[in-house]
Amino acid sequence: MSTSSSSAPGLAHTAVVFDLDGTLVDSEPNYFEAGRQLLAAQGVPDFTWQEHERYVGISTAETLAIWREKYALSTPLDRLLAEKNRLYLELAAAETHAYPQMRAFVELLHAQGVPMAVASGSSRAAITAILRGTGLDALLTTLVSAEEVQRGKPEPDVFLEAARRLGVAPADCVVLEDAAPGAVAARKAGMGCIAIPYVAATADDPAFATAGLVFPGGQREFTAKAAYDWLRTSRVAS
Repeated sequence: MSTSSSSAPGLAHTAVVFDLDGTLVDSEPNYFEAGRQLLAAQGVPDFTWQEHERYVGISTAETLAIWREKYALSTPLDRLLAEKNRLYLELAAAETHAYPQMRAFVELLHAQGVPMAVASGSSRAAITAILRGTGLDALLTTLVSAEEVQRGKPEPDVFLEAARRLGVAPADCVVLEDAAPGAVAARKAGMGCIAIPYVAATADDPAFATAGLVFPGGQREFTAKAAYDWLRTSRVAS
């Protein structure tokens, strides 16, 4: 595994893979609104945030496949996907914020020469647009979308592909995730995991029990220093 010679002790054989939505950036409100508008246009009114929370961590394509069956939608899946992406990109372009402590964590890892990637259930167009809009595109250049692999989370495909593109072994990777399916995918990939549950009620999900570090309070509790200190000491121990 190639890393910068400036890497801090304990990080010389470590790569970090970030989930995007709900982990790096607060994009779930935009996904909810895009889904609400899409379903309303399909004759399904009153889609709620509580219903949206059921699909956090599941790829857009898989969510739409579920909706087609659940709501008996006749529109082809590819058309639904194109429309959902269009609606989402319009919303994302208007306003998407990176979590401040996540930005600080990315900047700290970049300064230490730690290889990083983004592996997300979002479309590649959405990933690119969000990273560009937040300015994180200069620091996070290795990207994997669920569109580019055979199976989405909770299967490990996006994380394994991220490791392949970084040129590192899966065992050398630590994933940051906000959703249970992503934590399951990290475990299946043989990677470490830092969990920052987006939905507070899921903090006790058994999927997060396998994470090496959990912030039960989500982004309100996460700090770049705590994550960095754990990452450095845990990799020394391993």
